[in-house]
Amino acid sequence: MTDSWATSPAAAAVAAGVDLHVELGASGLRRGLTDALREAVRTGRLAAGTRLPSSRSLASDLGVARNTVADAYAELVAEGWLTARQGSGTRVADRA
Repeated sequence: MTDSWATSPAAAAVAAGVDLHVELGASGLRRGLTDALREAVRTGRLAAGTRLPSSRSLASDLGVARNTVADAYAELVAEGWLTARQGSGTRVADRA
């Protein structure tokens, strides 16, 4: 089964069965992706422990550069929303 993350500038991304609306407008691609992921975690649409797709896979599906996704993930890791472990992927962090 192939996940479809996006097909248009205002796209829906599906992570572990969760729809993420990504606004790819004036604020930029990375900012839109970062905001969408942060909001999905904050509201509980992405539960703690949920594994996110690889940056390569998500970038390919969104039609953006891999660094765009990697930078968004890195920012959210730094803010404590996500955790990342080389070889284990990126997951939603436990937020008490």
